Parts: sequence; structure tokens; C-alpha cells
Amino acid sequence: NIEQSQKEIKEKKTISLVIPCYNEEDGLPATFRLVPKYIDEIIVVDNNSTDRTAEVAKKFGARVVKETKQGYGWAYQRGLKEARGEIIVTADADGTYPPQKPAKIIDFLLKNNLDFVSCCRLPLKNKKAMEPLNLLGNYLLSIAMSFFVWRWIKDSQSGMWVFKREILPKLHLTSGDMALSEEIKMEAILNPEVKFAEYHIDYYPRVGDTKLIRWRHGIKNLLFLFK
Repeated sequence: NIEQSQKEIKEKKTISLVIPCYNEEDGLPATFRLVPKYIDEIIVVDNNSTDRTAEVAKKFGARVVKETKQGYGWAYQRGLKEARGEIIVTADADGTYPPQKPAKIIDFLLKNNLDFVSCCRLPLKNKKAMEPLNLLGNYLLSIAMSFFVWRWIKDSQSGMWVFKREILPKLHLTSGDMALSEEIKMEAILNPEVKFAEYHIDYYPRVGDTKLIRWRHGIKNLLFLFK
């Protein structure tokens, strides 16, 4: 019963939603309309946007913080530090991840006594949600990461995570770029004090222009795994 799960979770834990943003005024409205009311706070990290990202975020009731270091990883590191909830949920501002469904994921985390849940997009239910070359790159990077951590990871590049804020000091994050998405998972998996699992989610076509530079970010993420 989803409503019962939402009620139980709300009674047990406070929840923060962290969204990194760079020029996402088009995608934010669609994302915010899906956010459930039981989320206690929404933190939007404005990463030097030149459009109305901050204005739109404030209009929907988000707390906007500024990160001047340019990069997906820097934005996330700032947002995670700002979060006050006992449970942190992350999502992109382009409508690709389902921010309306954290109750099921949080329920999975709590019932299985987990600390970190990475939301797995693969295999895709909606084949149009990701371009074929991006999909291939995700599979290859996931295989590479699985080799390094000696554990099968279906989606190493997913940007939606649900985890307990109390474990943040145990995750030593260094990447300021897209590689943070794999680094935070590696930190969780390789730490014996952190219980990690994946949870399959829906994934949707993005709203607005992509910020991903396919080959550059793919190669950088692969090199970061070796680092």
C-alpha cells in the first residue's frame, strides 16, 4: 500500500531532495510538479546558471544555494552538505528520474536495513529515454566499475540515489564532474560499514538541452575509475 508506506516513512524520517542545476528553467517545472508533499525540503544547487533556474526553483518553494565551482560533482557535493533530512534523495532537473516515487525506494532501504540505494535505470523500460550510444557507454562503464569493485553493478552512472545522511562522512568524494555519480557508489560499496543495493526505476526522455558531452564525459569517467 503506497499511501500507507508514505505515511509510515513520513512518521519515521525527514527527507531532503537535492537537485543540481545548470540552466534548467525548462525542466524544473515538470520535475517539481512530480515531487510528493511528504518531502521536507528541496535543495536546488544553482551551478552558475545564466537563465531563470534560481527564480523558477524559488517559485516552487525550493531552497536555492549557489555553487560557483562549475561541475556536476561540485554542485552535488555542495547540495549534499546543505541537506538537513535524515534521508537524502537525489534527482536531475530534466524530468528523467521519477522524484514522485521515493516512498517505495525509502521503504526498500529501511526494510532491508540498507544505508545506500542506487536507482538503476537499466534495462530501460522506455527505449527512447536514452540514445543508443549513451546506453552502450553506460553498459561499458558499469562493466568496468563492476570489475574494480568486484561486484556486479547494473547502472554505475545513475544520478538518482537514496541514502541515510549519517553515512556522508564515510563517503570521501573528490570528483567535481560527472564522475561523482560512479565515485559515490564506489565509496559506498567499498566501505564495509555501508550497506549498498540497487533498485530498478523508470527513466524518461529529458526536458530541455542535455549537458552531457558524450565522448568527453565517457572517457573522463573511465579514467576516473582507474584513478
